[in-house]
Amino acid sequence: MQLTLQVNGMTGNECEKKVKEALTLLEGVYGTQIDVDSGRVEVTYDESFATKDMMKEAVKAQGYEPVG
Repeated sequence: MQLTLQVNGMTGNECEKKVKEALTLLEGVYGTQIDVDSGRVEVTYDESFATKDMMKEAVKAQGYEPVG
């Protein structure tokens, strides 16, 4: 399954790295594509293990604001 999150507050490569690491640590998340400029985070995951809310919480814990 694929999901697109909108994330506010990312400004550069370090932000991208933090968000990617936080998401890939979740069981069931298999890949991420992040566009820092637009704030788009595309996540490939197994919905049996990971949920949108879990992903949003992981991003929030890194200090960024997931929208939607």
